[in-house]
Amino acid sequence: MSKLKDYKAVNEPVLSYFKNSVERKNIEKEYENMFNSKTEIPLYIGSEKIFTEKRKDILPPHDHKNVVGTYSLADEGHVKSAIDNLLKNKTTWSETSWEERCNIFLKAADLISKKYRTKILASTMIGQSKNIFQAEIDAACELADFLRFNVEYLVEIYNEQPIDGPGKKNNLEYRPLEGFVYSVTPFNFTAIGANLCASAALMGNVVLWKPSDNQVLSAKITMDVFEEAGLPKGVINLVTGDPEMITNIALSHKEFSGLHFTGSTTIFRHLWKKIGENINTYRDYPRIVGETGGKDFIFCHPTADLEVSATAIIRGGFEYQGQKCSAASRIYLPRSISKELISNVVDQVKTIKMGSPIDFNNFMTAVIHEKAFERISNYIEYAKSSNDCEVLCGGGYNDSVGYFVEPTIILTSDHQFKTMREEIFGPVVTIFEYDDKDWKSMLDVLDSTSEYALTGAFISNDENSINYALNKLKYSAGNFYINDKPSGAVVGQQPFGGCRASGTDDKAGSKLNLLRWVSPRLVSRTENPPTSYPYEYMD
Repeated sequence: MSKLKDYKAVNEPVLSYFKNSVERKNIEKEYENMFNSKTEIPLYIGSEKIFTEKRKDILPPHDHKNVVGTYSLADEGHVKSAIDNLLKNKTTWSETSWEERCNIFLKAADLISKKYRTKILASTMIGQSKNIFQAEIDAACELADFLRFNVEYLVEIYNEQPIDGPGKKNNLEYRPLEGFVYSVTPFNFTAIGANLCASAALMGNVVLWKPSDNQVLSAKITMDVFEEAGLPKGVINLVTGDPEMITNIALSHKEFSGLHFTGSTTIFRHLWKKIGENINTYRDYPRIVGETGGKDFIFCHPTADLEVSATAIIRGGFEYQGQKCSAASRIYLPRSISKELISNVVDQVKTIKMGSPIDFNNFMTAVIHEKAFERISNYIEYAKSSNDCEVLCGGGYNDSVGYFVEPTIILTSDHQFKTMREEIFGPVVTIFEYDDKDWKSMLDVLDSTSEYALTGAFISNDENSINYALNKLKYSAGNFYINDKPSGAVVGQQPFGGCRASGTDDKAGSKLNLLRWVSPRLVSRTENPPTSYPYEYMD
């Protein structure tokens, strides 16, 4: 019996990177080397690595005048070739034993946690402007966890079989989808980029990967890892370039069988509509899996602990510059504790240091690119000019060196204020104060304010209020946190995903997600088949 039959994953330990530690010295050296090098990134199509003439610069968000590399821009011919190559390799990969597929991705996890750890961390810090802790929990730990836990979930799925009947042997086969999977991945998590490909590939699918333009540096390291782990060429093909062109070709192909997406709600809805328009083109009904936007909340009950609440607001709102789908951005505080709590939060936020991720004293770095910088600063200016709110701290921004936006806290008198409703995806938190006696009715307001339902947190020391909130906010968040920030899901512990405008809630980091990438077939074998048509009840 295969050892994998009993495989159980464990979470990758988070390294500390204390001053003078070996891991800190290693990452400082790797960062310096990569930051002062020019990494050239190709298209990955089968056995070919294609360096196109048309290329685009890779610019660190915290130092956008420094070119750290370039990446290739695909044309229509490249995209079509990539899909043709996937379909050519599909049969061989789908018939590869599940044990071999699992061993490849388990080896990739080991490479991530050891040999490639500093490389994938440095690429994430440079290309996506993550501080060392945010890079560590993403590009090293979460990515290794995805790869390992996916193997455990595959084993669980394959072990789920129907019962045998009298004289019948029944078996459920978990076939990969018939065509190819198209993975469209975001800038903010290296682990998400890899997992949206690896999860489908593990189940026997071939994958066309279109990473974000702002994540190609770490995507390149991911492809290096997969190659060294033994993933056959042409199982995951990576193309970069005009996203609309790439998407139009992928979604108009007869063999398109699935979309694995993380990104904005607007784009996901557009893709869903396009798939619907092309439905008569496809061989089968494509699987559509998406994790999209969020307007994530923290609601403090009158019994909430002040220090717990302050930490949840600061970490939840400002880690990775508020660029997590799960970042806290709207806060509801009872008046009885709001003055003291707000004062505490503001005092702490004013101590936050911001700058390059290689300075380990910096809690925050830059937002991802110029458009994000402009979008966030426009929200801040809107708040400054409004009579319905007050900017309590922050509100500054500067893009002369990098796209830096100060951690900003807004206090509003209108619970339907623009920054309470709309996704900003930046370091901007808006607070609304409510009368203590109205806390139950405020949950109705919270539930109806936003179209999103990704994550949320309820902070309270009263168990009855917690139970009430859990029932009242049943559909307000796919991940609901009690007495903590609404971010920081760990694979194997908190399967992640939301509903409403936040996605299809297929829970990345669980077997629920993997089940979307298989097309089960029931095989029933009769041992003593009947030889005449009449049944016993017939005379």
